Amino acid sequence: MTTFKPLQFPDIDIILPMMQEFYAIDGYPIDVGVSRKLFEEFIADEKLGRAWLVYFDDKIVGYVILTFVFSFEYKGTIAFLDELYLNEKSRGKGIGKQVLDFIHHEAIALSLKVIYLEVEGHNETAQKLYLSKDFVIHNRKLMKLVPKQF
Repeated sequence: MTTFKPLQFPDIDIILPMMQEFYAIDGYPIDVGVSRKLFEEFIADEKLGRAWLVYFDDKIVGYVILTFVFSFEYKGTIAFLDELYLNEKSRGKGIGKQVLDFIHHEAIALSLKVIYLEVEGHNETAQKLYLSKDFVIHNRKLMKLVPKQF
């Protein structure tokens, strides 16, 4: 059975190694000290979002993080499914679908207007998972700016 536990301060030491594993999949850099401070800030301020540890048969198998943004276009708070990680042994067992169902219910309870996410172009398994749970490919192109001093 899949269950979810809201992330609390003592859980930071549990989630950080999983985050390192997640980032290693695509070779993303991670500074554990910075991530620890970010989790402390995130957990202390519910306006920033929510995070949960994912359990399957009473064992931690992953985590999921929603971050919040206020949007005039969508008339309220929207979310970004910032991270969804399941350990390698837990993939392909339907747990990811259960996580997305949980997130859907939480979004309704939190009155979120929309959930956005990013998925790597090469990660077809994740793309199929999200499409199977009613996510759609957005017609806009995601862009970014990393602010720098002039």
